[in-house]
Parts: sequence; structure tokens; C-alpha cells
Amino acid sequence: MASLYTEIEINAPKQRVWQVLYQKDRWKYWNTFLFDCDSKLSFRQGQEVFLSLRRLPNDEETEFESVVTQVDPEVCLRWTSAIPGFRNEYVFELQEIGIRRTKYVHRSNFSGILTRVFVPFIRADEHRGMQRMARELKRYVEEL
Repeated sequence: MASLYTEIEINAPKQRVWQVLYQKDRWKYWNTFLFDCDSKLSFRQGQEVFLSLRRLPNDEETEFESVVTQVDPEVCLRWTSAIPGFRNEYVFELQEIGIRRTKYVHRSNFSGILTRVFVPFIRADEHRGMQRMARELKRYVEEL
């Protein structure tokens, strides 16, 4: 198993950060890493969602299908994407760290026999994309 991790402190209450993160149909206004391919579908446990990502700003978009595995409002959003031999779990967590302050945590957990093949090629760019998303979320939420 391999994992990537990033976190950032956001000067806003957890409720506001969750509202922005949960509304994937509005990601296009602030998020250059993950994109919503079907805004009619909401995040519900067991729901299939169609997303796209761009690891680097000028990269081609990569579309993928995921299954939402956890929706705990204002606490955690989690989904899993898989192909035979390779699985990627995205985890987004919000932690209240003070009055009107939230820690945003984003983890990507890779598993499966092909992890050793794929992860070395995507690790650095995926991590940069996760960090970019964290900065963009912070900037967008703090400007609301």
C-alpha cells in the first residue's frame, strides 16, 4: 500500500468548508485538480460518481468512475476508484481546530498488485495536484 497526504488550515468554520467541498457541481469555480463529470449526481454512500482529474495544470484530463464509500457531513467524504489490480481511495477530512478555523486533510491511498507499477509514475504529480486543490479550496472558502 502507498499513500499520499496533504493538509491545510482554512480560516473558516467547518460547515462552510464542507458546503464548498460537497457541492461538486461548483468545483469548476475553484478546483483545477478534480472535476465533476456529472453534476446531476450527488455524493451519497454507494453512489457511483464520474469524475476527472488533472494532475498538472496543463495535463490532459483523466476520467474515472468511483463509488462513494462514506459521507459524514462536515467530517469526512470518501470514495474509491478501482481497475483490476489497482485501487485508489480518496479521503477528505475536516477537523475543527478553533473558532472559525478548519484543518482540511486529503489522503490518497493506493493498493493492489499494480500499485508498484503505477504509483512511481504518478506519485509526484498526484501529490502536487492534491496540494494545489488544498490551496484553491482555502482561497475560495476564505473569500466567501
